[in-house]
Amino acid sequence: MRPTQIKTHSIRRAHENIDKTLKAAEVILAQFDLTRKAEAKILRGPHEDLESYLEAIDQLRSNVKFFSSNKSFKNSDGILNHANNLLAKAILKLEDEFRNILTSYSKPVEPDRLIDCLPNSLRPTQGSPGQQGDTPNRGPERPNRSLEHAVYTAPTLIPPRVLPLLHDLAQQMVQAGHQQQLFRTYRDVRSSILEQSLRKLGVERLNKEDVQKMQWEALEAKIGNWIHFMRIAVKLLFAGEKKVCDQILDSAGPLKDQCFAEVTANSMSVLLSFGEAIAKSKRSPEKLFVLLDMYEIMRELDSEIQTVFEAKSCIEMREAAKSLSKRLAQTAQETFADFEEAVEKDATKTAVLDGTVHPLTSYVINYVKFLFE
Repeated sequence: MRPTQIKTHSIRRAHENIDKTLKAAEVILAQFDLTRKAEAKILRGPHEDLESYLEAIDQLRSNVKFFSSNKSFKNSDGILNHANNLLAKAILKLEDEFRNILTSYSKPVEPDRLIDCLPNSLRPTQGSPGQQGDTPNRGPERPNRSLEHAVYTAPTLIPPRVLPLLHDLAQQMVQAGHQQQLFRTYRDVRSSILEQSLRKLGVERLNKEDVQKMQWEALEAKIGNWIHFMRIAVKLLFAGEKKVCDQILDSAGPLKDQCFAEVTANSMSVLLSFGEAIAKSKRSPEKLFVLLDMYEIMRELDSEIQTVFEAKSCIEMREAAKSLSKRLAQTAQETFADFEEAVEKDATKTAVLDGTVHPLTSYVINYVKFLFE
């Protein structure tokens, strides 16, 4: 009996081993089949069916993981090399697709669209956007304090239906270790579009020398426009860029904040440079009013600037804005001191014989009255 039992046990063990081998082979063959299907999708490229293309990349990663943990399989090294090479090619195609889609759907925002996003009280009716008043000696009107709580409508910088697609592409690039390529592509495309939007609006870089050469009427108009542009840039364009960047690059970690900083850095610099140029230009009594208006808009936008540029990588923008506010306040104080000194030193001998108010007195009263409006 015993030899028979031993033989039966051996046969049972053999059958069990065969079953295990067959099951292992089935798993390996299934992985081969999945690899073949993924390869076919990747060779077709992402243009036809991007969703399937992304699924194929995920499948390839899964296959690489499987064969990496099954090194005992005789041909695992060859399969791994093939899968990794295919994966590298797939990611390169993804980079091109990300760039193409981002470029195709990134368009400068037209000025009319930006104006429509403003509260009704800030939408210009005639003339240039920044001209909110026509008092010749007063300059642009100071913003109403209630505007701090006015409702702004966010502009559409990239169609909402495209954002999830760009997010998925960015996520795949991050998982493949291509963060720097993603960073450069996103930064180059979006920074250029933001700068174009501001140029279309009328923003231009001006330095102290440019400001000094301007006639007062032209300079006054540009200051009025600048106040308007600052609101649009901070509350609409920069805030919109922050939202889009967060949605597309949320898987990029700290790189996301750095990318946003570099997208907006030059545009913010151009805007603030005009304020710096005005603050550093030659002081004159009529400039006091516009200096106060410029200080007021910086004060109004301070909390928004701190929020939009809250990341550590944006510290230069926050500090530049704070610095401009301080310089405008200082220049305004110095300008008023100059005015006071000029009045004290006025040596006019003109006498008023008919009982009317002296011209200097009238001028000073009107000047101070405007300051309190």
